[in-house]
Amino acid sequence: MDKGTIRGVEAHCRRGSCKRRSFLLPNFACRQGFKHRFQPNRKAPISSTDKRISSTASIQFSPPRRLRIEEIPDIVNDFRVAARNAIEAGFDGVELHGAHGYLIEQFLKDQCNDRMDQYGGCLENRCQFALEVVEAVSGEIGADRVGIRLSPFANYMECGDSNPKALGLYMVEALIKRGILYCHMVEPRMKTVGEKVECPDSLVSMRKAFKGTFIAVGGYDREDGNKAIAENRADLVAFGRHFLANPDLPKRFFLNAPLNKYNRETLYTPDPVLGYTDYPFLEETA
Repeated sequence: MDKGTIRGVEAHCRRGSCKRRSFLLPNFACRQGFKHRFQPNRKAPISSTDKRISSTASIQFSPPRRLRIEEIPDIVNDFRVAARNAIEAGFDGVELHGAHGYLIEQFLKDQCNDRMDQYGGCLENRCQFALEVVEAVSGEIGADRVGIRLSPFANYMECGDSNPKALGLYMVEALIKRGILYCHMVEPRMKTVGEKVECPDSLVSMRKAFKGTFIAVGGYDREDGNKAIAENRADLVAFGRHFLANPDLPKRFFLNAPLNKYNRETLYTPDPVLGYTDYPFLEETA
């Protein structure tokens, strides 16, 4: 978040939208597949690796640039500065995006991270970058304002891991020592974008190991979410696509009212701007 964005968010908060509720800003760096044209000065996207993501018939991914060891402290500092800017803009805290193929996960996962230095190889080394970011951001704004999102079982953008359970457990045990506010973890059944699959894995061992607030996300509906809370598999359940399509989702869940169906084709489109703020409220559908 830069200073120009801060001014816009400050105005938004002054109008009252941020009052009386917790409002956390996602804090993330790019995926290795981001195209040069989206990068500052059209430079190559940075990564833990220089391996290129396999292109498809419709998408040609840009080759990433492997970060040099001496560059990593500056990237960690970028997360710290972004967190400070978010607090100054009026946010209550930040959520570090360590999931879904973004930069932190590119260091965590052994399918992507092929480094041979202190940031690659063994599990402890691969988690080092993530934990340095957590410590820097916590030191800047306070650990009680910091959460992190992780997806150890997922394989987004060719960013999978050979032992996701060990990865998840190592991270939650390291995070609880650092006293962050919460851990937000993606269910194993959501291995790729939009694909919910049956699998024997679960987040239960990670939930038990993490003594703070544990948030589960991934493929939930009202019934499934209530069941997860009742069975103590999570403290909170997060919703993404359903919340986007239903701006009054808590009210609909409370009334057990029908939900708007989300349109996946508009979930990530910058132009035309559709599918973000134009889904109807319950009263408008009556």
